[in-house]
Amino acid sequence: MHTRLIKPSDEVFNPKDPNIKQDIIRMIAQYLTDEGYHASKTTLLDESNVKANERQDLSLDSKRIKRAILEGDWPEVDRIFAASGKGIVKNQKAFLYAVYKQQFLEYIDHHEIQKAFTHLNKRLKPLEHYQTTPNEFRDLCYLLTSKSVQDVPSFKNWEGITPSREKLVELFQTMIDSDLTNKQNMGSFIPPHRLLTLLRQAVSYQVEFSRYHPRVAPKISTLLQNFQSVVIPNASLKTYSGHQGNVKCAEFVGELGTHLISGSSDNMCRVWNTDSGACVAVLDGHDSCVWDVASNKAGTFATSGSGDGTVKLWDLAKLQCATTFKASSADIYSVAYHPGSNHIVSGGYDNIIRLFDIERGVVVKTFSGHSLSVTKTIFSPIGNLIISASKDSTIKFWDIVSGLCIKTITSHLGEVTSVDMSPSGTLLVSSSKDNSNRLWDMRTVQSIRRFKGHQNTSKNFVRCSFAGESLVVGGSEDSMVHIWDTEKGTLLSRLSGHGGIAYSARWNSNQSLLCSCSDDRSLKTWWFDPAKPVVSQY
Repeated sequence: MHTRLIKPSDEVFNPKDPNIKQDIIRMIAQYLTDEGYHASKTTLLDESNVKANERQDLSLDSKRIKRAILEGDWPEVDRIFAASGKGIVKNQKAFLYAVYKQQFLEYIDHHEIQKAFTHLNKRLKPLEHYQTTPNEFRDLCYLLTSKSVQDVPSFKNWEGITPSREKLVELFQTMIDSDLTNKQNMGSFIPPHRLLTLLRQAVSYQVEFSRYHPRVAPKISTLLQNFQSVVIPNASLKTYSGHQGNVKCAEFVGELGTHLISGSSDNMCRVWNTDSGACVAVLDGHDSCVWDVASNKAGTFATSGSGDGTVKLWDLAKLQCATTFKASSADIYSVAYHPGSNHIVSGGYDNIIRLFDIERGVVVKTFSGHSLSVTKTIFSPIGNLIISASKDSTIKFWDIVSGLCIKTITSHLGEVTSVDMSPSGTLLVSSSKDNSNRLWDMRTVQSIRRFKGHQNTSKNFVRCSFAGESLVVGGSEDSMVHIWDTEKGTLLSRLSGHGGIAYSARWNSNQSLLCSCSDDRSLKTWWFDPAKPVVSQY
């Protein structure tokens, strides 16, 4: 893969910048015009051009300000600026300093020293940092004891009240013109089909930086998801060794997946560099087997559930435990992050599902209904549901707000060991000790397909998950990692390399890699090796 100098998460422009917002609106308007959506374009511009009316109001205000300055009506100037809200000129405070300075000099010229003193402290002192020369404010103070304005160096060329008011109006007009020029520059020429050009560049970037370069340009069918190389891993890329017990769970860290985190029966969590295979940290703190791990989307924090009844939150920057939640007196078999990264859900031996508020460090809700241990808990992609699997052979859907179970699936004949949702949220896959993985349509909550060929009958937690929308991947008691076609249900490949039970497999689209963990105390990543057969023989 290419070395990325800029991460997708880096903010290369500020989306709140008014210029950027204006550019986006104008590109959308151009696209709507090109496609013939003239009414939609008009509506868009009508809504966005509220600022045009604001500019008309500012034009009227500027005329009133000029007149008030020439007439010396300073209270009127203050009223107009106060009523303008967002500001009439970009550097409004600097201009107000100039207005207050003019007013002060006129007090001095009229020998109204008490008014000048009050004005200096009330108006000019708070804006002292806007002085035009280093000694200007000091000279303004000296004028309180001077006979005329010209007695101090900063104002020796002062021409009197009327000429200085005219110069102040000229300064105001210069600032208005400068702001107008900047706004006009925002209305510069838009290259033809600019929005489509940027979208093509974005997709081309994703294709270029994917792990597998297609030999012909791919035909993109949707812009709602990032480009993913449609590949079937066929070879082991790296083996990660270091745990002293079987590795129960493994996950890519964050959406980028540049690191892996694993949990083991040696009570440890380990963090690994995905590319090099090196262990970069050992997270020690649990007193029993680590059954499950998860991380937030940003990859800054991870969580783990253990046989010691605790859920731990790990700071991956400091590589230390940030928080420990005492969830239960029994094993915690599953942990998962909410899509918003503010909550964690856990499930375990005591049949209870718990929702933790990370910031407050407390359980904010519990969900009861399973009659046996909860083996897996996940959130729906939009975060409104918790889906749980249990040893009672059921899958339950929980509404987070009400805490109620809104649907129960009872079709499995054995303990359900895992559930996972497709990225689009339209499909659910479950694994069970009835020796089958099942695919469910989330709209009808009906089973539409079975995936077979693996072994999942004993007391182990053998789990499966989605690899994008098109593949389902999972572990097996025969030590093989299995890959199925989501649409057809056919077994595409069995990856051999582990020396014991393969507990689970997880896919990361940014890395285009599959990760698996095993009873042989290791993790493996799998990739597509063009020198080997597309699918493994079995």
